[in-house]
Amino acid sequence: MGNGLEHSKLHVRDMLRTATVGVRTRRMRAALSALGITIGIASLVAVLGLSDSSRSDLLTQLDRLGTNLLVVRGGTGIGLGSGELPDTAPPMTQRIGPVTQVSAVGSVDANVYRTDRIPESRSGGIAVRASDLNLLDTLEGTVAHGQFHDAASAAYPTVVLGSIAAERLGINDVSIRPLVWLGDRWFTVIGILDPLELAGTLDRSAIVGKPAAEAFLAHDGVASSIYLRTEPQWIDEVMSVLPATVNPENPDQVEVSRPTDALEARAAAESAFTALFIGLGIVALIVGGVGIANVMVISVLERRSEIGLRRALGASRRHVAIQFLLEALILALSGGIGGVLLGAGVTALYAQIRGWEILIPTIAVSGGLGAALLIGALAGLYPALRAARLSPTEALHTT
Repeated sequence: MGNGLEHSKLHVRDMLRTATVGVRTRRMRAALSALGITIGIASLVAVLGLSDSSRSDLLTQLDRLGTNLLVVRGGTGIGLGSGELPDTAPPMTQRIGPVTQVSAVGSVDANVYRTDRIPESRSGGIAVRASDLNLLDTLEGTVAHGQFHDAASAAYPTVVLGSIAAERLGINDVSIRPLVWLGDRWFTVIGILDPLELAGTLDRSAIVGKPAAEAFLAHDGVASSIYLRTEPQWIDEVMSVLPATVNPENPDQVEVSRPTDALEARAAAESAFTALFIGLGIVALIVGGVGIANVMVISVLERRSEIGLRRALGASRRHVAIQFLLEALILALSGGIGGVLLGAGVTALYAQIRGWEILIPTIAVSGGLGAALLIGALAGLYPALRAARLSPTEALHTT
């Protein structure tokens, strides 16, 4: 008779019905125990989704801006130079074979104000720069309002404002040709630039043409920065020869940088934070698993009479173990599904706010559900075995 009980059969439908008894009768406790799994899975899905969406946006940004822009500056400080480059720097840079575009920018000793009534000390941190006409082409920048300098306007007292400089001066419309007080005379604002992602210093600058800077602002025509584009496959070689080409006598006083390195560094930092948040998500999953295990142990203690009655009526140890293991898996799976939906929703909302493409990796969904089931199985294993070890007489005796 004992062997017959051990080999008794239980239909799948009946097995599922008995496994959901605890969930259906104790809904609040079941929901709270599944909440830990939901939080953990939501964290994993959201972190992976936002990471992929951010990475996609960064790659798109890099493709649009190009990684072949280099910036040459004169060193500053004791023994590092005056911050200016030799007069021959721009044409010598242009002679480097793989270099395709060169644009020089010089610092002008002047301040810019909204009116001539503002004290000199309140310059707003806006620098004045003199640039070549092809600056925007080299930086792949765009004009938000008005126009950039051309051969005609560059010779007259006209100025183009960077995005932050225009905001600080309170100018957002150039159709009325507003004036600014620059270098003890009035300059006409003919354009406002969109933010320059690879040349942030120019966002805070008032840009005049070189001829006008030399004629009206006593600019010496010396470049302080050179922006150049090169063939992508030769960028490392060009970087290595630039200091000696720009300043043969003092190559150590030349600084060469690639602006996109900052974007790539940001991506690396985001990857580190991604790993950190994934770790926190795993911790939340483990805590959720401990919560399910605790609930299942309590459920076994509370339902000893039910276990004893079922065992007395012919249920085998295997049936009892499967019942409680399935209950733990159902709790974990419900939490996993809720976590996937919550994480996907957070990803979609945040990506939409930031203007990113919404990307939710398949591995985040499948891995999230798989992790939930694994945690549920581990959490329910001990309570299931404990319930299976109860003999009918012992279970019924303690009721």
